[in-house]
Amino acid sequence: MKIEQIYTGCLAQGAYYIESNGEVAIIDPLREVNQYIEKANKNNAKIKYIFETHFHADFVSGHVTLSEKTNAPIIYGPLAETAFEAIIAEDGEEFKLGDVTIKVLHTPGHTMESTTFLLRDKDGNDHSLFTGDTLFLGDVGRPDLAQKAADMTQEQLAGMLFDSLRTKIMPLADDIIVYPAHGAGSACGKNMMQETVDTLGNQKKMNYALRADMTKEEFIYEVTDGLLPPPAYFPLNVKMNKEGYTSIDKVLDLGLRRLNPTAFELEAEVTEALILDVRDQLDFAHGHIPRSISIGIDGSFAPWVGALIKDVSLPILLVTPEGREEETVTRLARVGFDQTIGYLEGGIEAWKQAGKEIDTVVSLTVEEFTEQYEKVNGEMLIFDVRKEAEFLSEHIIGATSVPLDFINDHLAEIPKEETFYLHCEGGYRSMIAASILKSRGYHNMIDVDGGFKHIKESRVPVSEYVCPSTL
Repeated sequence: MKIEQIYTGCLAQGAYYIESNGEVAIIDPLREVNQYIEKANKNNAKIKYIFETHFHADFVSGHVTLSEKTNAPIIYGPLAETAFEAIIAEDGEEFKLGDVTIKVLHTPGHTMESTTFLLRDKDGNDHSLFTGDTLFLGDVGRPDLAQKAADMTQEQLAGMLFDSLRTKIMPLADDIIVYPAHGAGSACGKNMMQETVDTLGNQKKMNYALRADMTKEEFIYEVTDGLLPPPAYFPLNVKMNKEGYTSIDKVLDLGLRRLNPTAFELEAEVTEALILDVRDQLDFAHGHIPRSISIGIDGSFAPWVGALIKDVSLPILLVTPEGREEETVTRLARVGFDQTIGYLEGGIEAWKQAGKEIDTVVSLTVEEFTEQYEKVNGEMLIFDVRKEAEFLSEHIIGATSVPLDFINDHLAEIPKEETFYLHCEGGYRSMIAASILKSRGYHNMIDVDGGFKHIKESRVPVSEYVCPSTL
């Protein structure tokens, strides 16, 4: 028996390849499925099953395409309804894979169809648990995403999740290995550990949601407390995972159209496409196409695209580092952005050589920012685009919190004439914010490169966190 976790850091997502005696099961595959097919072919094995733990909200799964390419059936747990052919398994149903068995454990709560898959070895011993978004390491799946579909409140769904954990998962042996669908950084939970594999026994000790003495009321309160609004693209991804989608091969064909600067400019005018620049933030600052949006490919790219670009049907034109065009189109497609219609051939250098207009963002080092701060005794407008919790923990004295996730809700607070400064933790998010503001006619900002991580080590005064209980 072979189990391989295929972890994708950008999405903090784990897909699983399970092989036994020449037969393979894939659990929660990514949209680009050739990697699973090639792995099976290399091992002279055949993909027999595709298991889905639930209808994912944070990415488009590869189940439909993988099934089309391999003829392997797609298997969901109870209550799942799909527009494509799938096996809707019963609670307790078992599927034979080579010498091992995979048992269906219906664990509703995160969503109604959420299912955990229990793997038993050739001797019939419980070996590992593929928990999807039911159980993470350090946390459990948020119960607010399926409220509308289930016609239930988040508190009712949390109550179901409490029952699922205590009747289906916690009675299992401590030495069982837990393989979750997500890790730290995913918006599907709020308290995940950095590790991506653990034993169930350790989770019973470490995970707040698995405390043996916890009442249902306590569980509901703790699981629902502090939930942030889900990213705007989540409902679309659920819809695509339920109903099907265009093959990623076709998405790539469209997205990888090479456009010279003249053709690129014309395409942008005719289609009113969003120009998405995925280069490093400092490269963007030094020169970019006017009104383009910066979201760097080397940060939390796909989640920020999903959070900030509200219309997934909007055509997208790309400016990328050389050689990373296919990667960018693929990562956009993972979160349902299928309308990439081409990229700038030759990149920004070709644009400059063609004599096209260039815009820039003024960016200061932390030392330069510190000197300016001291020169005016801190009398300057500073907008901190980190998350609210980060701001509350520590911030520059006098700064205003404008979280990047909700920057459009704060435009009235930001002046169009007076100079202001933007910063985040390291520089990635503040450049995204600067690009969004410039696209809306704000050209009076100065970005602080290096962000709060370095500001708090400078001479700029920073507030100290005050515990609410001491107020």
